[in-house]
Amino acid sequence: MVFVRNRFLTRVLVGLSVLVAMLGGSACQHTATEKPAMRVKAQFTADLQQFEKETAQLLQLAERTASTDSLQRAFVASRRAYKRLEPLAEYYFPATTRLVNGPPVPEVEVEETKLFQPEGLQVIEPLLYPDFDTTRRTELVQEIGKLRQETSRYKTLWEVAQPMDEQLFDALRLEIFRIIALGISGFDTPGCQTAMPEAAVALASVRTYASFYGDEQPTAATLQQDLRAAEAYLNQHPDFDTFDRATFITRYANPLSAKLLAYQQALSIAPLTDRRPLRANAPTLFAPNVFDADAYAATVDDRMNPAKVALGKQLFADPILSSNNQRACISCHQPDKAFTDGLVRNKTLTGQGVIGRNTPTLLNAALQAGQFYDTRSASLENQSFDVIHNANEMRGSLLDVVRKLEQQPAYIAQFKQAFPRMNGHIEPAHVQNALASYERTLLSFDSRFDQYMRGRRQALSDQEVQGLNLFMGKARCGTCHFMPLFNGTVPPTFTDTESEVLGVPETRAGRKLDPDLGRYAHTKLDPLQYSFKTPTLRNVARTAPYMHNGVYQTLEQVVDFYNRGGGQGLGFTLLNQTLSPDSLHLNQSEQAALVSFMKAL
Repeated sequence: MVFVRNRFLTRVLVGLSVLVAMLGGSACQHTATEKPAMRVKAQFTADLQQFEKETAQLLQLAERTASTDSLQRAFVASRRAYKRLEPLAEYYFPATTRLVNGPPVPEVEVEETKLFQPEGLQVIEPLLYPDFDTTRRTELVQEIGKLRQETSRYKTLWEVAQPMDEQLFDALRLEIFRIIALGISGFDTPGCQTAMPEAAVALASVRTYASFYGDEQPTAATLQQDLRAAEAYLNQHPDFDTFDRATFITRYANPLSAKLLAYQQALSIAPLTDRRPLRANAPTLFAPNVFDADAYAATVDDRMNPAKVALGKQLFADPILSSNNQRACISCHQPDKAFTDGLVRNKTLTGQGVIGRNTPTLLNAALQAGQFYDTRSASLENQSFDVIHNANEMRGSLLDVVRKLEQQPAYIAQFKQAFPRMNGHIEPAHVQNALASYERTLLSFDSRFDQYMRGRRQALSDQEVQGLNLFMGKARCGTCHFMPLFNGTVPPTFTDTESEVLGVPETRAGRKLDPDLGRYAHTKLDPLQYSFKTPTLRNVARTAPYMHNGVYQTLEQVVDFYNRGGGQGLGFTLLNQTLSPDSLHLNQSEQAALVSFMKAL
């Protein structure tokens, strides 16, 4: 993956706002009779001390001649100690946590065209697995030293913090969602393969924090029992490839997040009311209406209303947006084709040649922080500006569009209804926001997969369930196409959208790398060469052909490409490929199950 700093800043700001809200306390000794939040504070402090102890032991082993086995054991102990911290560390200190357990890839500052090198546990892991290369001992020692510096930063921040009840319950439920979407997929444990035992540790931390709120409520005892049962299931089935994720999510994780919410409400602790992509009162990660597309709107005024949506839908189908009045948005984003066009690449407006890339679906496009394959637009409003002004697509001008619209009284009336505070004239921003408002309604979360996750177990066949387990496990799909959106929008905050360097070939024959440089075309940083946004796989059976250039006609071809190890697996020299070049070793039956599952999306 390629992590984009301007998306990451959203999480930093969220963390800072939460930290400001909880400032004012100080570290001290606590007793069982004190408020739960203060007991949480003491527990995190104790867990942080254990993490410091484990990383100190890892550093000592790294500094002297030590066997691979002893280093790996110390590393796993450090990771387990971190997982005790994860529920609150990720919530309150996302910037620091990025440097403790963030992805081992450079962080890109788009606005300043700068790179920031990764640090932390995920950077240390490949130095130790599958074996420790003694020639890299100095590098290992340096990385562990950086990790310990960030651990000290945790301590400094936590000493002045006073956690609040509603935030704590929010953090605990988000940890359940993080385990579902990232933990059991092996997102942060690709080498050591300790995903399931680590998820059990994280759940034990959730259980400890929840226990501080007492057992007076009827839901308290069952919540503790269910948390222990989930931990036991994880520990009893530690093997990464064979772990039954479908069973774990539906029988353990989903009921846990719902019971945590019920317990919180029983304690009269109201869910947070801040506007964000994943609604704060969502009982499970797969509940209907779990996402709020308006959370991606830049301002309050940009949010939807029924009149905007109706106007945007009409504009979407109106060729008035193009210079020759012959092409509308719907020309390429056709509803009966899941808002794609079914073509490798569509024709230009003049019919002379084709557009540079395959037409992506607009279904769930609102639930991402970057638009287009190269993420050059941060919002749907900016996306429509780009398309209307693109010489190959609409060759238009929003100013010209506005002039044409203002010649139609019916449109004027609709705009006044949609934008009550407009100054009497239609503005380009109104057109952009109306289109975006309609597109924010194009959400699709009622597939057979969703029905299965909501308890209708017969919604998926045995083969499709096998495919789900492969997708989130051995096939590694879920480490880039994050559940439940199955795109690159990172859970559980869903504020950042990732891109990947896959090494997509120019033709089906796979003899040459596609020359499209992707994000590098507008952000000149070497890791972004051939980097493209991770698209959604929802409705994927209806959105062929696939990849940014439409090179593959079937899902079977796509799976074969990944199974070979992407571009490097095809023999391309692509040093910045983010996809593992190793074969997935999926047999024909497993590949068929994977395709079957994706069709259930």
